[in-house]
Amino acid sequence: MSSLLTLIAGLIFLMIAADILVRGSVSLAERFRVPPLVVGLTIIALGTSAPELVVSLQAGLAGSGGIAIGNVVGSNIANILLCLGLPSLIFATAVNATGLKRNFSVMVAATILLIALCWDGTLSRLDGGILLLCFIAFFVAQILVTRDSRRQQEEIEELRTNLSPALAALMAIGGLAALPFAADFVVEGAIGLAEMLGLSETVIGVTVVAVGTSLPELAAGIMAAWRGHSDMTLGNAIGSNIFNILFILGVTASAVPLVVPPDFLHYEFWAMVAAALVLVPFLGMRWPIGRLGGLILVLFYGGLIWGAVALPGA
Repeated sequence: MSSLLTLIAGLIFLMIAADILVRGSVSLAERFRVPPLVVGLTIIALGTSAPELVVSLQAGLAGSGGIAIGNVVGSNIANILLCLGLPSLIFATAVNATGLKRNFSVMVAATILLIALCWDGTLSRLDGGILLLCFIAFFVAQILVTRDSRRQQEEIEELRTNLSPALAALMAIGGLAALPFAADFVVEGAIGLAEMLGLSETVIGVTVVAVGTSLPELAAGIMAAWRGHSDMTLGNAIGSNIFNILFILGVTASAVPLVVPPDFLHYEFWAMVAAALVLVPFLGMRWPIGRLGGLILVLFYGGLIWGAVALPGA
């Protein structure tokens, strides 16, 4: 019963924190003429990736390279298929924002780079440094994009926000700070329920832990979709995946070298690639991801998770 109450309380806390985060971030974006896509790719993506950072870093320091890398891989799959699929069931996600294809290409490139660095069975400190350098380059590029966007929108006079800059900043920071704590409650409650039901550690790790650390992205995506900011939903999903690979694994591998279990090269890495490539038709044809598209993403996620659990050697 306590696990169920913890899970319910965590979910409520999570949605409230995500709503505060989205409202504050959108208000700041409008106030300073920053496109919501850029906000999703940077500020929200960094904040909602905090659970993955904590879990992966702790696992790496404890000598569990499989958990450290698996957390990121599983979260990246969930970010695209669940955190984008479920919000699209509420409100169609537009795919025509400026720079979206460019940032999607960065995400795919980061995924391929990670696989290449892990091919020898280890993610060394040098590999971690390479990932961090790529992250710095990506972040600087986003700053430059923000500067150009502000120049292009200098003539806009009317603002839709009714929040003061101080209140908007406080809401954004408060939402970012609260999301990881709320996610911890949800994960703790979910693991307790899973253990009560007799589920194996493998099932718990592939589903509960990976989805649990992606709950901030999911909550932020749902609230952004609910408020009509679908470009922020997609930007958050793509940005979080970039942050997970380049920043989180970069920091973790720089702190302690990680041993890559062979299973990842047999299935999990390629499942992550497949999850990313499923967006190609939507981006190429500029198709909004509506209810049918969202349903396809969610069902695809279920199939990939079933493969991770059921296939031999996966």
